[in-house]
Amino acid sequence: MDRKIQLTQQIRIQPTPEQEQVLWDLSEKCRLVYNFALNKRKETFKEENKSVSYIDQQNQLPRIKSEYPEYKWVYSKVLQYTLRTLDADFKSFFQLWKNGWKEARPPKYKGKRFFTTMTYNQSGFKHQKGTIQLSHKHPGNTPLQFTIPEKYQFDKIYQVSIYRKDKQFYLSITYEQPVPEYHDNGLYQAFDLGVMKHTAVNSHGKTQEFKIQRPDKYWEKHFKALQQRRDHCKKNSRRYKYLDACLRRCKRKSSDQTKDHLHKLSRKIIDNTRANTLVVGDLSVKQMVKKNKHQKGLHTSLHNTGIIGRFIGLLTYKAKLCGKRVRAISEQDTSKTCCACGHKKDRMPLYQRTYHCKICGNTVDRDVNSSINIMLRFLSTNALWTRYQQFVDNLRQTGMEYAERPTSIYSKEAPSSTVQPVAL
Repeated sequence: MDRKIQLTQQIRIQPTPEQEQVLWDLSEKCRLVYNFALNKRKETFKEENKSVSYIDQQNQLPRIKSEYPEYKWVYSKVLQYTLRTLDADFKSFFQLWKNGWKEARPPKYKGKRFFTTMTYNQSGFKHQKGTIQLSHKHPGNTPLQFTIPEKYQFDKIYQVSIYRKDKQFYLSITYEQPVPEYHDNGLYQAFDLGVMKHTAVNSHGKTQEFKIQRPDKYWEKHFKALQQRRDHCKKNSRRYKYLDACLRRCKRKSSDQTKDHLHKLSRKIIDNTRANTLVVGDLSVKQMVKKNKHQKGLHTSLHNTGIIGRFIGLLTYKAKLCGKRVRAISEQDTSKTCCACGHKKDRMPLYQRTYHCKICGNTVDRDVNSSINIMLRFLSTNALWTRYQQFVDNLRQTGMEYAERPTSIYSKEAPSSTVQPVAL
């Protein structure tokens, strides 16, 4: 039986001058609601030392509309979602503060030039004949109807958001996509994810490396040069604004190039592997940063690019669309453990790219060793003993000796968990 997942598609639109004016007027009302609700939360917390809930502020919307009729221009759910966004921003701030990040700051007021994203959740839009029409009661009576390109086909739409980026307007459409049912065909492929390359090993014992393009390395010198020139100008001067716009444009281009490469790489892997089960390490980027506090270059590669976290998300949803599945399993100590005898080293620095075991003499690439350990751990924790023995037999053809049964390093972890699909 087919299943369904929700995906998101970004579509650029070109509104007419009349439609653009209506969008700015509606966005202005959402911005004021956001700022007034934010001010109410701050005043209440300062005077009474208690927080205001989303439900309390939502219940005030009918009174606001009766006192200020211009707020009736905006569809009711759009205003509610604006308050919901503010509530989510505050919850994120309090959670960061609770976790010890004292640099966290509460949400800020939105300026007059800020275009507030308007979200029509479940209702307030009409989709038919390749067009989407958004509901409003603006006195201009200008219909907000936009054309959808023929290449985009949506059976059922759950949510429509309209926002502005780089002086262009976009629609973000969340829709339903059917996916085939997953079937375990007995073939598996494990990945050791890295910053410069991803190393994979399949059930036949064959390994392959996928090099990662790093556009951010190329753009880094341009970022520093523009930022240095900008900081020598008077803030908010004409020259300062010009250089700041150039810097943001370069950062946007670097981010788009990285995202494009990750999309193509994940699609290449999904289309060219016969395995229906892909195994990746259950990595936590935040924990990696805390563990290696002094490796600034590694932190920049992890946080500013999304090479690992974003790649897993792309790989997961693309796999599910093809009837495959991505499984996450702990990769603790997989780099420090010999894949042949199970001996564990005390430490394995990142600059050591070759693993050499003093017990059995096994010499293998560090990432290949880790990917093999991930595969062995996945097979053992899921009690796939026949597949485990077949995988070990295939590895023996490479000239290395492997244990007949899984050692404690492969079986001590909890069963692997499934990575949930990410809707983009």
